[in-house]
Amino acid sequence: MPTASVIDSHLHVWATADESSSLFPYDKAPPPLLQDLASPEALLERMEDAGVDGALIVQPINHKFDHSYVTHAIQRYPHKFKGMLLHDPSLAANFAVERVEQLVLSGYAGVRFNPYLWPDGSLMSEESGSGLAVYKRCGEMNVPVGVMCFKGLGLHFDDILALIAKSPNTVLILDHIGFCALDDDGDRTFDQLLSLAAYENVVVKVSALFRNTGEVDSYPYDGIKQRRFIPLMREFGPRRLMMGTDFPYVIETEGSYKGAVEIVRSWVPEGDDRDAIMGGNAQRLFGSWKSCEIIT
Repeated sequence: MPTASVIDSHLHVWATADESSSLFPYDKAPPPLLQDLASPEALLERMEDAGVDGALIVQPINHKFDHSYVTHAIQRYPHKFKGMLLHDPSLAANFAVERVEQLVLSGYAGVRFNPYLWPDGSLMSEESGSGLAVYKRCGEMNVPVGVMCFKGLGLHFDDILALIAKSPNTVLILDHIGFCALDDDGDRTFDQLLSLAAYENVVVKVSALFRNTGEVDSYPYDGIKQRRFIPLMREFGPRRLMMGTDFPYVIETEGSYKGAVEIVRSWVPEGDDRDAIMGGNAQRLFGSWKSCEIIT
């Protein structure tokens, strides 16, 4: 496995305005300033400039459960992109599992759980729900499940523990440092995040650093390094952390895409640990990326 390859473990693409009006309609329009900056081709330019060899495209909420645009990107650049599909909690368990199985055959290597898409009062881990059925099937297929705790890890901590208990072989990935921002609430929930290191199949994305600054940090994120990254390295170790940028949102921040990649790289001395965090772990969990010519 080419462990020295750099893999962006978390980003999005969506249709341009022209593509949306003709081929790939939005479920939710993206931010106007980013609308035409998130095509696969725009992403590939950023990746080349930053020395990134491959990327995991997380299905964007802008296209919700219509995966046709991301699928098109994977098929056009199959050795640059893999996908992480978005689970639809409204599906019956058998249909949800079948859908995952079909998309895995189309280049998807992970499943995203967005708990805010579940009905109010419902949990990802419910015995009768399709989420648990999908989570268990992912464990059987060696397909990781990412969880987006956008409003804070604490709201979903018990639910996550229940998922782990009911399917301990499933790899569970927490997006964006668990959304544990540098504030009082984030400090409390960060202790919860660190406690999940006891479960060997829990992995953390060191991604979207700009979403975790609170009011006390900014680029180049020295606060996040000291108060989040170093403790994560101590508790989880370098084989359970992955670099990610959260493109295209990151291009609106200081340092932009390239800076986000270089910051995480700078936090780890050159060697096996850096190689693991910058790409080796992503390839171990999602499969290898290899450069190839563009398919037209």
